Amino acid sequence: MTNPSADHQTDPPSVGSDSSNPDPGGSGSEALAQTPLDSWHREHGGKMVPFAGYEMPIQYGSQRDQPGGIVAEHQACRTKAALFDVSHMGRLRFDGDQAAEFLDHVLTRRVSDLPIGGVRYSMVCNAEGGVLDDVLISNVETPSQRQYYLLVVNASNRAKILEWFTPLLADFPSVTMSDRTELTAMIAVQGPMAMDVCKRLFHFDPSRLKNYQARITDQFKKPVIVSRTGYTGEDGLELIVRAEEANRVWENLMLVGREAGFIAAGLGARDTLRMEAGMPLYGHELDEKTDPLSVGLSFAVNLKGRSFIGSESLQRIRDAGPSRVRIGLLPEGKRPAREGSDVLDATGRKIGVVTSGGPSPTLGVPIAMAMVEAGSAKDTEFQIDIRGRSTPARLTPLPFYKRS
Repeated sequence: MTNPSADHQTDPPSVGSDSSNPDPGGSGSEALAQTPLDSWHREHGGKMVPFAGYEMPIQYGSQRDQPGGIVAEHQACRTKAALFDVSHMGRLRFDGDQAAEFLDHVLTRRVSDLPIGGVRYSMVCNAEGGVLDDVLISNVETPSQRQYYLLVVNASNRAKILEWFTPLLADFPSVTMSDRTELTAMIAVQGPMAMDVCKRLFHFDPSRLKNYQARITDQFKKPVIVSRTGYTGEDGLELIVRAEEANRVWENLMLVGREAGFIAAGLGARDTLRMEAGMPLYGHELDEKTDPLSVGLSFAVNLKGRSFIGSESLQRIRDAGPSRVRIGLLPEGKRPAREGSDVLDATGRKIGVVTSGGPSPTLGVPIAMAMVEAGSAKDTEFQIDIRGRSTPARLTPLPFYKRS
């Protein structure tokens, strides 16, 4: 995943985009999975919650003489650096001489011209153009010069994407798809001090990577995929390592970042960070009934000279113009608007709904993203129904926060 540079209009958001809210469906009769870092989280004050079939830390207690909680973890990421366990994200590997051709068929972004070491943000769409998942696709080469593609998908969508791809692979007999999720772990290091500190850990200097580039290197002679990607609006890296190496790499990151103030951060801070950076979240801004063009993700849809699943529908939507669009809103006062709150025009007519909302620790005010009727998207006056009370809201460009 790459660091989105917090400017999703020109620089795409990273996957990792599952909601940080606990998943009510994750606490049923099925046993919850645990990441390779589960014991570390519990031993260091992680508040564990069910999420997308996993037990995950939503926040931690105090760390290194710093106060604990979502706001403290959020601010550490904005000012220093924070470590996130994102091992719940799905990691699918594609091998074979038709792999690029297959991925071109199922992704909205062109893959056939993706250079080795390149990473692209893309979508998997259904025939109607609805988003089945937003993903990152990487073209990776091993030290022995074996090339393959790695697709990172949202945790809650991994089973769905595997089921979606399996019958389609019948037309590409040379392609092998393997689920590497349980065999690996994934760690995000995000923040303004992340790159300088991480230089000390690898033989390869990761600051030489451009945004949306990846490389296989090693950490104490063990392989690690390093990509300059993220989901916070800050610069940083995402690392994929073997599951059995996860704790060692995590501890090394915490150790080398001690003087710089690195701390662990949970799903709560991950969500507030991505909201400030204006990044869409699957299950909120994105779903199977919402197309990427309406959400402002046209950069992740390559239609010219291509045919892929959903391309005809997306071309029609582009030609006609989306009927709904995503906007940013700043509600007045201190009460945050939450997902599902109605958005009204100046006359009180409902024109849309809040898809993500909450307090912004960086800005100190409530922020919200909403899907509204396209004809009302440039109105000067809006209202949000916040728990039965109509609250004025001001239109604001996305992202809410952009690092300098």
